[in-house]
Amino acid sequence: MFFTQLFKPAPHAERLPADRVDSEYRKLRLQVFLGIFIGYAGYYFVRKNFSLAMPYLIEQGFSKGELGVILSAVSIAYGLSKFLMGIVSDRCNPRYFLAAGLFLSGIINIIFGSFSFITTSIILMFVLQFLNGWVQGMGWPPCGRTMVHWFSISERGTKMSIWNVAHNVGGALMPSLVTLGLYFFANDWKSIFYFPGILSILVGIYVLITMRDTPQSCGLPSIEEHTGEYPSDEKVKDRERELSVKEILFKYVLNNKFLWYIAIANVFVYFVRYGVVDWAPTYLVEEKSFTHSSSRTAYALYEWAGIPGTLLCGWMSDKLFKGRRAPAGILFMVGVFIAVLVYWLNPPGNPMVDSIALVAIGFLIYGPVMLIGLHALDLAPKKAAGTAAGLTGFFGYLGGATFASAAMGFIVDAFGWDGGFILLLVSCVLAMFFLALTLNTGSAKPKQA
Repeated sequence: MFFTQLFKPAPHAERLPADRVDSEYRKLRLQVFLGIFIGYAGYYFVRKNFSLAMPYLIEQGFSKGELGVILSAVSIAYGLSKFLMGIVSDRCNPRYFLAAGLFLSGIINIIFGSFSFITTSIILMFVLQFLNGWVQGMGWPPCGRTMVHWFSISERGTKMSIWNVAHNVGGALMPSLVTLGLYFFANDWKSIFYFPGILSILVGIYVLITMRDTPQSCGLPSIEEHTGEYPSDEKVKDRERELSVKEILFKYVLNNKFLWYIAIANVFVYFVRYGVVDWAPTYLVEEKSFTHSSSRTAYALYEWAGIPGTLLCGWMSDKLFKGRRAPAGILFMVGVFIAVLVYWLNPPGNPMVDSIALVAIGFLIYGPVMLIGLHALDLAPKKAAGTAAGLTGFFGYLGGATFASAAMGFIVDAFGWDGGFILLLVSCVLAMFFLALTLNTGSAKPKQA
């Protein structure tokens, strides 16, 4: 396969002397972690900037339904790509794989914002957003592969929750970058695309400098050998053997019913996540009398609030629930339900209450988002980690995020915002139901070798 040849995994290097292993492991773990953290945050500079452009496009005469269809292009492509790229990434070097996606997404956004005729055509905007969504699928899987190779299972919940706030850092910085771009480029609203695109390419260069493939490619032992921790339900005798695509798909992923449960739960979690955040700028401007600037601020606060919420959720799943991911996810979704209800029913003229409700949703929703991805990694061998995560992402984006983009626009056009919020609340309940089916799964204590 072309991709696997272009990005083939780095070969194992000669083992370093024993007295250098600990110090080198500490240094490279930090370096690699910063690579996937900053790298993935960079993906968010160029993933959802279309949401912030929608109020400007509505002023040009586009309907919410039309813009929702364009917005759905990212989710459709990303859902397909995350699964397929997950399969590919399990057999690729994440250093080059992660960087390539940043380069390509940056170039697409620069093209999108640089030619005025593009933003007058629904078809052209859809095609470019689809292409952007496709290369965005090169982000999560190599980060998941890196996580399982460099961090042991007993620390993965906490480390994964820290890494997962890259979603929020990137998403929260994006509105500020948009404002900065508008300032630099004389309020040209198309700078919403090309300015973050330039920054995405710079982040890709940083990833190439900092990332590494596996510990063994750096002359270090595997993380299991180094820590003496092995998964309690080990499924693969030779954990370091590269698996075939057939083994990954049919032996370890598609026949795992718990992976299917969390994948379906992810549909509803992602519908709530994107049903709220994608439409927040438009909803707040139209229904709550926010300005474009204040709606961007509220959007950013939603993302920033996800950072402490994600960290708390990861800590709870590791420490309070002993590696079981579902209980914390359900608890946080109960909170999301309440916050969405307040965000909907609060009457116009109370911007503080609207902002607090939006912040509460952001604080709570990213915990389940992170836990579902982490749970997928827990449920599969590490050489199938990218595919397992890709399956949940496929469902989340192709089902939940696409529906939140396209269907939400048409539903609001037809039934008003009340119809949209009823769907959000129903989705909260269904997410809790499918998470509950996995309550007794998870690795409480990894066994010692």
